[in-house]
Amino acid sequence: MTKSMDNRKRWWALMVLCLGVLMIVLDTTIVNVALPSIRSDLGFTETSLVWVVNAYMLTFGGFLLLGGRLGDLYGQRRLFLAGLTLFTVASLACGLANSQALLVVARAVQGLGGAVVSAISLSLIMNLFTEPAERAKAMGVYGFVCAGGGSIGVLLGGLLTDALSWHWIFLVNLPIGAAVFALCLMLLPGGRGQASGAKLDVWGAVTVTSSLMLAVYGIVNGNEAGWTSVQTLGLLGVAVVLLAMFLSIESRVQTPLMPLGLFRLRNVATANVVGVLWAAAMFAWFFISALYMQLVLGYSAMQVGLGFLPANLIMAAFSLGLSAKIVMRFGIRAPLAAGLLLAAVGLALFARAPVGGQFVADVLPGMLLLGLGAGMAFNPVLLAAMSDVDPSESGIASGVVNTSFMMGGALGLAVLASLAAARTDGLAMSGAGALAALNGGYQLAFVIGAVFAAVAGVLGAVLLRPGTAIGTGPQGEPAAVTDAAE
Repeated sequence: MTKSMDNRKRWWALMVLCLGVLMIVLDTTIVNVALPSIRSDLGFTETSLVWVVNAYMLTFGGFLLLGGRLGDLYGQRRLFLAGLTLFTVASLACGLANSQALLVVARAVQGLGGAVVSAISLSLIMNLFTEPAERAKAMGVYGFVCAGGGSIGVLLGGLLTDALSWHWIFLVNLPIGAAVFALCLMLLPGGRGQASGAKLDVWGAVTVTSSLMLAVYGIVNGNEAGWTSVQTLGLLGVAVVLLAMFLSIESRVQTPLMPLGLFRLRNVATANVVGVLWAAAMFAWFFISALYMQLVLGYSAMQVGLGFLPANLIMAAFSLGLSAKIVMRFGIRAPLAAGLLLAAVGLALFARAPVGGQFVADVLPGMLLLGLGAGMAFNPVLLAAMSDVDPSESGIASGVVNTSFMMGGALGLAVLASLAAARTDGLAMSGAGALAALNGGYQLAFVIGAVFAAVAGVLGAVLLRPGTAIGTGPQGEPAAVTDAAE
């Protein structure tokens, strides 16, 4: 793929791919700010309103693995453009929606398109940049878009909703999607899939997609239905059974949807476990700190977005070269462990933030450490998850790591929100004030998020294989980066 592209064209292609990914990432958070306006305009109840978010999460999480594999089979550019088109058209339907049903269905279609774009974009980047130094730098840019896009979404969502209307949080995707589509036709090489000729594992696709969708549904509704309710336990139980069926199918079928041999690669397996824990910690940082600033400190949506700006600036600095230099100097193991441990300290600082907190004393220190930790760790996590993977399996490897982040984030947020709510209720029953009880719940969530990040950092330090190959040369020879510890 890279032979037919000059260096400048590859970097332009990266920018376009990241713009497409940013559009997807923004839609996971930009909607949250506009939910009150959507509720009053379309007449949602408190219960039905959650489906504006959950419909997107359900299809996004369910189709990540299948989207990645389809790219391997039928051509990554072709599937990327198909997913982008689906997402953009669904955004138009969301923006024009005048009923609850239309908005929820359009959000589900958005999630499907977003899953395909997210799964394939990482694989495209890995195949475009095969030299270790270039790949590390490219992954740094991709990591910043994924890590920083959420907080940008809060700021943009508040701006568009206040200045125009909630419809524009979706309609803004139209010119972006059209521009990305046109530029991709110019910049991305076409061609058949790396695994073209292989058959699609239909039953594997059905079982794993159904399993993931049921698991996401059970998780995102766990707090409302109750974690020990028949609905939640039943859905998660069926999801586990379907996952077991999927693994059984994959062990026997000639052309599996997900080659189980991927998980015999120690770095790939470790990075996905770390990704689950890291996503849970990241969701604790982003969502719980946003709630703390908004509900406890009384910040507006715009102020919350600005509150994340220091962390975003630090992550931007890493994405523009620092991360690549650190990886080339120290390998992926040390920066990953150090970054996650710094993030754990940042979350621990948030856990002591009081009701009457001040930005400089109680928010900024945690933001700085979390921005530094995310900037250091995100690139190595992605590189480890994609290392040692054959190009014909890069799409499915991308789908797997994206699924790990998605499921880790969804499960982590659901568990943390449930524990925070239980802590808040307990404090309220013991006589604490409303804000003090609310803040006490958030503090517990931050503590557990800090534990997730710390455990992920320790696992990365102990289990990641030194001398990690982060790319292959033009002729396919290994291009290894040796960890400094060796």
